[in-house]
Amino acid sequence: MQSYTIGQAARLLGVSPDTARRWADAGRVATHRDEGGRRLIAGRDLAAFSVEVAQNGAGDEEASYTSARNAFAGIVTAVKLGDVAAQVEIQAGPHRLVSLLTREAVEELGLEVGVQATARVKSTSVHIDRS
Repeated sequence: MQSYTIGQAARLLGVSPDTARRWADAGRVATHRDEGGRRLIAGRDLAAFSVEVAQNGAGDEEASYTSARNAFAGIVTAVKLGDVAAQVEIQAGPHRLVSLLTREAVEELGLEVGVQATARVKSTSVHIDRS
């Protein structure tokens, strides 16, 4: 199972490394140490926590005012395999993306819960809102 450093987890959650560290210190997400002493978060734990954070809001981070690009780096939170097709969910910070693709593609990419992945979106119509 893939594990993530605090810095990697922060990028995937869309928060600062200090915020991710505070959450780990408070026990909101479990960590373990590698041979070098770095704190790591198991991929499955980070996937579950990313869904919780997205549903409840990040909390103490300011929302950024930016136009999102078409690449959303995140963590796989669910994979549903059919005989031919598959559904993959990615949590990219506060954004939940769902994609339908072939089972073969999922297997070739090694997609499973807890794996880091990037969802790329192509659209002919993009709407930009400022809150």
